[in-house]
Amino acid sequence: MTETGAGITGSRRRRGLAVVFFVVFLDLLGFGIIIPILPYYTRTFPGGTEFVIGLLAASYSAMQFVFAPLLGSLSDRVGRRPVLVVSLCGSVVAWTVFGLADALWLLFLSRLLAGAMGGNLSTAQAYVADVTPPERRAAALGFIGAAFGLGFIFGPGIGAVLSFDATVAAVDGLLPAAVPITRFSLPSFAAAAASLAGVFVALLFLPESRTVSESAAAATTDRTSSITQLRAAVSTPGLRPLLAAFFLVSFAFSGVQVMFVPYVADIYGYTAAQSALLLTYIGVLAVITQGVLVGRLSARYSPVRLSLFGSGLLVVGVGAIPASRLLGSILPDLTAVAPFLTADLLGLLLVLTLLPLGNGILSVTLTALVSQRASAALQGSAFGITQGAGSLARTVGPPVMGGLYFAVGYWSPFVVGSILLLPVLWLVSRLGVTQDAYEPRPADPGHAR
Repeated sequence: MTETGAGITGSRRRRGLAVVFFVVFLDLLGFGIIIPILPYYTRTFPGGTEFVIGLLAASYSAMQFVFAPLLGSLSDRVGRRPVLVVSLCGSVVAWTVFGLADALWLLFLSRLLAGAMGGNLSTAQAYVADVTPPERRAAALGFIGAAFGLGFIFGPGIGAVLSFDATVAAVDGLLPAAVPITRFSLPSFAAAAASLAGVFVALLFLPESRTVSESAAAATTDRTSSITQLRAAVSTPGLRPLLAAFFLVSFAFSGVQVMFVPYVADIYGYTAAQSALLLTYIGVLAVITQGVLVGRLSARYSPVRLSLFGSGLLVVGVGAIPASRLLGSILPDLTAVAPFLTADLLGLLLVLTLLPLGNGILSVTLTALVSQRASAALQGSAFGITQGAGSLARTVGPPVMGGLYFAVGYWSPFVVGSILLLPVLWLVSRLGVTQDAYEPRPADPGHAR
C-alpha cells in the first residue's frame, strides 16, 4: 500500500470509501435520469432522427475516451478530490444546458461536456486504490460498480416519474414562470441537482487520499500525453492484454445492451414498460454481484481465475440470448404459481441472469488487475487509459451491432458479441505470466521514473 493508503486508515478510510461510493452513485443517478427521455427529446427537434440519437450516444462515449486518461493523470498530480469536485461541477452545467436546449447543437454540446466530465470514473477508482490494500481492492472496486448499478436502477425510474404530465404540472405550479418546466427539462434539472448534491458531499466530507509529496512526485514523472501513455501501456506486457480485454468486453457488451430492447420487442412483443422491468432485473443482479458476490469470491480466488470465470459466463450468456425462447419452450409453465411467469419469460430470465453475473465479476476483476499492474504513483493514469479504451469501444460498438441487427438478423449481434468475447478468455489466461508494472515513459531522458 502507498503512503497515502497507510495514512488514511480506520474511520477516515471508511468515510472516504463511503463518500466516493455516494458521489459516484449521484453522478450515475443523473446520467440514468436522462436515459428515458433522450430519444423522445431529440425527436422534438427538426432533424432529430434515430441516427442523430445514435450520434448523441456516441458523442458521450467519445469524450469519455479522450478525457478519462487526462482526468486520471491530472488526479495523480493535483489529487483525487479536486478533480472529482470540478468534474461534478461540469456535470451540473451539462445537464442544465440539456434541459434548456432549444436546438440540436445545444444537445450535442451538453452531451459532449457530460461525456468529458464522465471520465471521472478513473479518478474514483484511483481513490479506492489509494486507500485499500491490494488484497481488498477487488471487493472495494466492486462497491464502485454497485454504485453504477444503483444509479442505473433508480435513475431511469426517477426520470420516467418526472416526465409524467401530472408531475410536470405540479412542479410547474411551484416554480417561477421564468423556469421552463417541461417533461424533458424537469428530469434534466433533476440530473443537474443530483450532480450538485455530489459536489457538496465531496467538498464537505471527502478526505484527500494523496499526500502533497505523492502528487508532486507524480507531477514530475507523468507529464506525458494520453497518446504517449497509451503507447506505454500497450508496450507493457502486464497491461497490454488488459487493454485488449477491456476493449472487446466493452465493444460486445455495449452493443448487446443497445440491441436487447429491440430484440424483446420484436421476438417477445414486450412493451417499453416490460422492457424496463427486465432492465431493472439486470440492474439489481449487477448490484448484488458487484456489491456482495465479488467481495466474497475475491477473498477465495485470484482476480485472474475470477476473470476467466466471468468471461465464460458472459460468452455463454450473450450467445444464448437468441435461443432464449427455445429454452423457454422446454421449461415448465409456472403460471399456476405466478401468473406472469410464463415459460417464455422464465427462459429469458435464466439467460439474462448470466449477463450481470459475468459482466459484474469480469469488470471488477479486470479493474483490480489493472491496479495490481500499475505503479502506486500512477493508478489514476492506468485507470484512465483502460476506461478510455472502454469508452472508445462503446463509441463504435452500438452502431456496428445495430447495423448487424437490421441488415443480417436479430440473432447476429448476440452471436457476434459472443464470438468477440472468446479472445478475452485467452487474454486473461495470459495474465498469469505477465507481471510487469505500468510506468509511462518520461517526456525526456532527463526525467526520473
